[in-house]
This record gives sequence, C-alpha cells and structure tokens, in this order.
Amino acid sequence: MAEKKEKEISVEAKLRALFDLQLVKSEIDKIKTLRGELPLEVQDLEDEIEGLRTRVSNLEAEISESTSNIEKRKIEIEENKAAISKYTEQQNNVKNNREYENLSKEIEYQQLNIQLCEKKIKEYQANVKDRRDDLEKANDLIKGRSIDLDQKKQELEAIVSETKQQEDKLREEAKAHEALIEPRYLSAFDKIRKNARNGLAVVRVVRNACGGCFNQIPPQRRIDIAQRNKIIVCEYCGRIMVDLALGNEEVKKTGYGITLADETESAAPVKKGKKSAAKD
Repeated sequence: MAEKKEKEISVEAKLRALFDLQLVKSEIDKIKTLRGELPLEVQDLEDEIEGLRTRVSNLEAEISESTSNIEKRKIEIEENKAAISKYTEQQNNVKNNREYENLSKEIEYQQLNIQLCEKKIKEYQANVKDRRDDLEKANDLIKGRSIDLDQKKQELEAIVSETKQQEDKLREEAKAHEALIEPRYLSAFDKIRKNARNGLAVVRVVRNACGGCFNQIPPQRRIDIAQRNKIIVCEYCGRIMVDLALGNEEVKKTGYGITLADETESAAPVKKGKKSAAKD
C-alpha cells in the first residue's frame, strides 16, 4: 500500500511538498530566532547553579570534617594532659634515675603531642574560616544566579506563550508535508538543513542560479528543473532545486516566505563558480 501511495504521488507533487516543508521549517526557524539565545542562557544558568550547589555541598562536607578533626584533637590533648599528670605522679615514686628519665621522656612526648594538636587545631580553624567565607560567597552567587534564571525563564515563557500556537500549527503542517515525501528525500532534507547555515535545503532557481549557493546552473539542467519530472540537486551545494514559478506559487498558496521576480532576462549573468569554492 505504501509503495502504491508513493507511485500515485507525482514528482511535481513531491517537489511542492519539499518546498512547502522548507517554507514551514523556515517559519519555525524564525520563531527560534525570536527566542534568540534565551534557551541556551537558561540552560547555562541552570548548569552554573547546579555546579555551585555541588560546591556548597563539598564546602559543607569539608567544614564538617575540619570541625570533627578539631574535636578529635581536643580530646587527644585532654588525653595527653591526663598522661602527663599520671607520669608526673609516677616520678614521685621512682626508685632510680633510669625510671625517672624514662618518665620524663614520656612527659616530653606528651607535651610535644599537645603542641602538635594545638597547631593542627589552628590549621583546621583557619580552614573552617576560609571554607565558610567560600560558602557564603557561593550561596550569594546562587541567590544572584537564581534571580537571573527566574528572569530569563519568565522572558522565555513569555515568548513561548506568544508563539506556541503558531509553532504547533507549523509543526502539524510540516508533518502533513513530510507524509508526502519519501524517507530518503526526507533524510537528505534534514541532513542538508543541518549543514546549511541558513537552514535552506530546498531553493528556487533565481537568475539562472541556485538560490542557495548562487552558482550558475547550465541551460539544460534549468530545463530539466522546469519540467518537474525528477528531483534535481545542485552539483555545488547539494540543495534540492525547484523552478522559480513553482516556488512562487507555493509561497502565495501557503502565505510563507516571499515571491521573487524573474530577472533572468534583465539581470547580469551570474559568474559560474568552482565546486570546491561553493559556499552556503
């Protein structure tokens, strides 16, 4: 059934469907242009806020760890002081100098350990202070970026709400045109649009030249295009070409795009370019 349906659709009908699809897609592109960089800006702000929140989480974890280490060192100091008290008391009951010297070394070791713990505590306290400063700055940034994000979202939502109905209508029209186009042409259409800076995959022949890359088309090829018996692509840029009359008819029918005057006779000849030099 699908093959029969494709056979029933003439090449001219396919060309019209392709050109109509291009007109509709170009209208959708205009809506996206109206939105500008807002969607990207919203996404960038959301990513930045997410990154800041991750940083806040890491800073809070570091502060918690340093605070815990401070408490551990304080406990260790108390244990050292208790050991010093115990060894000092034992010194009063020693029987010889050797025992006294050993206890003195233990006391000295515990005192050095206290000094080390106190040094570590100061380092942890300094780290906690620095991280809290960083945490405050990160939270302030989150607040600022959140305000910016809300504003950008409101702007985007306002534009989307204004254009949603129109865009939905255009997308429905695009689906209707796509139903008349063979998958291989539809795939080629999408590929060309993706690679073209202006998003044009189907163009009219204007002033004997391709409407996409503006390279001149040989006379016989222009005749073939005008006969509408087969789908012809530009040998320079790969775009699908339709004759000017067909294109103008579809513009008038759909109401999208603009009609172009046929200046073939009065216009100066278009210089033929090389394939390697063709640009979108």
